[in-house]
Amino acid sequence: MDDNTVLGRINGLVDEEHKLRQQLSRGEISSAEEHTRLKELEEALDQCWDLLRRRRAAREFGNDPDTEQAHSTSEVEGYLQ
Repeated sequence: MDDNTVLGRINGLVDEEHKLRQQLSRGEISSAEEHTRLKELEEALDQCWDLLRRRRAAREFGNDPDTEQAHSTSEVEGYLQ
C-alpha cells in the first residue's frame, strides 16, 4: 500500500465519521450505534496514521517504505502516548 492509498483510506474514514455524526443528528442511528462505529473508525485511523508515519520514517532513513505493513489494532492502540 503506497502513501496515496493510505491517505485515501484516511480521507474515506474521516468522511465516514462525518456521515455518522450527521446520521446521529438526524436521528437515523442511536448514540450507541454511533459510539460503536466511531470506536472502530478511530482504531482504523490510528492504524493508517501509524503505517503512514512508519513509511515516511523508512523513506527518510533510506529504507524501502513498501516493506512496512499495517500493525494490528491491538498493537497500535497499545502504543504509549
